[in-house]
Amino acid sequence: MNGARVWSIPMRTRFRGITVREGVLIRGAAGWGEWSPFLDYTDPAVAEPWLRCAEEAAAGNWPAPLRDRVPVNVTVPAVGPEQAHAIVTRSGCTTAKVKVAEPGQTLAEEEARLEAVRDALGAAGRIRIDVNGLWSVDEAVARLPVLERAAGGLEYVEQPCAAVEDLATVRRRVAVPVAADESIRRAADPYRVRDLEAADVAVLKVQPLGGVRACLRIAEDIGLPVVVSSALETSVGIAAGLALAAALPELPYACGLATVALLTADVVSEPLLPVDGELPVRAPTVDERALDTLAATPDRVAHWEARIAEVLRVRETSRL
Repeated sequence: MNGARVWSIPMRTRFRGITVREGVLIRGAAGWGEWSPFLDYTDPAVAEPWLRCAEEAAAGNWPAPLRDRVPVNVTVPAVGPEQAHAIVTRSGCTTAKVKVAEPGQTLAEEEARLEAVRDALGAAGRIRIDVNGLWSVDEAVARLPVLERAAGGLEYVEQPCAAVEDLATVRRRVAVPVAADESIRRAADPYRVRDLEAADVAVLKVQPLGGVRACLRIAEDIGLPVVVSSALETSVGIAAGLALAAALPELPYACGLATVALLTADVVSEPLLPVDGELPVRAPTVDERALDTLAATPDRVAHWEARIAEVLRVRETSRL
């Protein structure tokens, strides 16, 4: 992988079941792009759009921005109430996305987390919860009113169930608005969410969906308000999400792009961290000394080299 650097960064808190985030920075004519599909995305066809996003960024092929700052939410992992309160307080954000449905945790623990977040935000703050598709329809219908009370109101629930059909059912049975994430970025047909009227909000993640311009087309065609969210990237990957958020004609919700703080380090000289609940729209400068410090071990480099080679092989085969 000429012009590519494999990095490995520990996380501050276990998140999405992982404690270390890995990925590749790819250098192009205009700078760097990030390719960091999660390790459980083993299908090369699934990881290929992530590579297109990195190539688009490295080529500098982003649309002109319509805004220079993007409002963001703070992301609260499945932690205890004291830690949740501290995360929100130091973030400076007025919107929080709170993880729920963590395996092994109880509904009472989730209530306590949401109560702490509400206390930290104050009455005017907004709270959304993320289920990552782990509830059944019956669980969603039973739990949402309880969690809404604990939160003092929910802006929306993100991906309460895995199947699009179940999202549509939940949306008809609860008062809380429904946002679709995995049902868009991991679906063979992302527009089934629209066709089944399964969501009130579309969550778009720029890497899994193939880049900024690909996401703009989806946003236009899907016809739903959009929230741009991260895939737990370094600031290089977050910059692509910001480019999308900055180019959208309308941006009615805070975006889920303030996730660099979940990592213990970053690959740039000035990380993209929120100030007063906003991120500046800019491409950060990669710090090559930081890349040296955060370089993955040789076995992990070999893993990523093999992975990208397989993605390129599948891409070439699809063109034949």
